[in-house]
Amino acid sequence: MNKQQKIENFDPSQPGLADATIFGLPFTAEESEIIIIPVPWEVTVSYGAGASEGPEAVFDASFQVDLQHQKFPELWKLGIYYDEAPEHWAKNSVKYKGLAQPIIEALEGGEDVASFPALQSDLDKINKVCGELHAEVKERVLHWIKKGKKVVLLGGDHSTPLGYYQALATLHDNFGILHLDAHMDLRIAYEGFTYSHASIMYNALQIPQITKLVQVGIRDFCEQEVDVVKQQGNRVVVHTDMDLKAETFEGKTWQQQCDQIIAALPQKVCVSFDIDGMYSWYCPNTGTPVPGGFSFEQATYLFDKLTESGKEIIGFDLVEVAPGDDDWDGNVGARMLFHMCGMLAKNNGLKVGQKISFNRG
Repeated sequence: MNKQQKIENFDPSQPGLADATIFGLPFTAEESEIIIIPVPWEVTVSYGAGASEGPEAVFDASFQVDLQHQKFPELWKLGIYYDEAPEHWAKNSVKYKGLAQPIIEALEGGEDVASFPALQSDLDKINKVCGELHAEVKERVLHWIKKGKKVVLLGGDHSTPLGYYQALATLHDNFGILHLDAHMDLRIAYEGFTYSHASIMYNALQIPQITKLVQVGIRDFCEQEVDVVKQQGNRVVVHTDMDLKAETFEGKTWQQQCDQIIAALPQKVCVSFDIDGMYSWYCPNTGTPVPGGFSFEQATYLFDKLTESGKEIIGFDLVEVAPGDDDWDGNVGARMLFHMCGMLAKNNGLKVGQKISFNRG
């Protein structure tokens, strides 16, 4: 069957097909408008573990997502395809995460890693293999974009999108990042790891095509990160959770705050969403949870406002979903992923249908 025939024969009201791609959809990669690249990686994890299992948890939970999205009722017809990550990504994540733990323990014990040749050698290996991962992610992203696909990245820890940003930088002269997170992620080579999850936005700022970084929900940062923000001047805009909440307590609406956030972005925008930006009860097993945050609905409202703002959304990543003893984290991640796919599709002129409205009289 061709794609149109599959659409006509597929019943979106029934459970997703068990042998299908993400969200139970019947389409091949060639038939799909959106390609999701999973990156099961968490080598430099410094607190809670499990982010490398996030893509699989989201994939598994996606089959329970009802496809009749109120905002994007025909999104499923576009096709969303879950790419197959190379086997060595997950294998290397396990292997080099094991090498990283003694380094982290030595640092926590006040030791100088450079004084231990074996640890320094392992650190060098980790930095090398992380760099190789980013190069491979970049190549894979460009492969699909050149085929006319909209490409998104599903982590893994927050280090994973660097190659994605590098790929976008080869195609766009300048763009901004809308960064939703509990953390600034502006540490410089945190714990000696050049590509630490806590250094992703510092590393992103080394890409000259990224002209603006707008951070939302920040509530945990160190002195070094504050210095980085000050050194960057107007290139980095920070909306801390404390400031946002204080404004709402004093009467400012989330709509007004969203307008302010979006106004600071350049014309082209990539969204980076660390799931720990939300209140921790949404994804309690994420690696570095912090009290405070924003709600699921606040995030999707911001994305909808961005979609309608006239800005061009060139991509997004969703990271740091980590499964627990049940399906809850994956469930939240899958539903956020589906909404963000709708955001990307609608913003890029793809037909997602008209919002469903109900009589509330």
